[in-house]
Amino acid sequence: MLYSNIPRVTTASAFAGIPPSHPQMLPASIWHPLPVRSGPPAPRGDTLGFCCQSLSEHSASTDPPPERTGQRQNRGMRTRLGCLSHKSDSYNDFTAILPDKPNRALKRLSTEEATRWADSFDVLLSHKYGLAAFRAFLKTEFSEENLEFWLACEDFKKTRSAAKLASKAQRIFEEFIDVQAPREVNIDFQTRELTRRNMQEPSLSCFDQAQGKVHSLMEKDSYPRFLRSKIYTDLLSQTQRRLS
Repeated sequence: MLYSNIPRVTTASAFAGIPPSHPQMLPASIWHPLPVRSGPPAPRGDTLGFCCQSLSEHSASTDPPPERTGQRQNRGMRTRLGCLSHKSDSYNDFTAILPDKPNRALKRLSTEEATRWADSFDVLLSHKYGLAAFRAFLKTEFSEENLEFWLACEDFKKTRSAAKLASKAQRIFEEFIDVQAPREVNIDFQTRELTRRNMQEPSLSCFDQAQGKVHSLMEKDSYPRFLRSKIYTDLLSQTQRRLS
């Protein structure tokens, strides 16, 4: 017969955990010693179920430990969070967003002009390069929405078309004022609700209180830190070095 040369494994020997005469037929690791049961021989189905269960346990043991996978995920998450939390505070951040080319801007900016930025917050905001430097600094602190809102309000006050007034007011409110707005500014509840009521009949002054709160916040909090920042001190050094 075709199968006459294949060794036979009896049910009793398989159930007892005794490997066949040719161990290469099945991995030795699946044979676990079990107590021999007295009585009639076990059905052939029991042997098949035992072998399948052992093979399943053998293949499962080759999977990587769960804690190693978790450790890799944690390391990856820490790396991503580290990249997001990295804050740059350098002169290059300022030159990257200058309204003119960096070299040309530095030639136009004098040490006297840059020094005057420390006189007052409004002097800083009124200067083209001072505004650009302050915006670069706020980006390093992830708070540039305050300046963007203030600038949007300044532009809104220049609106002369009554037809555009309501739509522009609504865009500013939805972007900066509303709860969970994409670039929500830090204002108190009363100011937010007052501005919300002003949206019913928009006027050129509907954002005045909110704009004043944000201006005061930047002046008292962000502006002093900007004057001590590396962006500002490096800029002063660059202008002074050009004169020497």
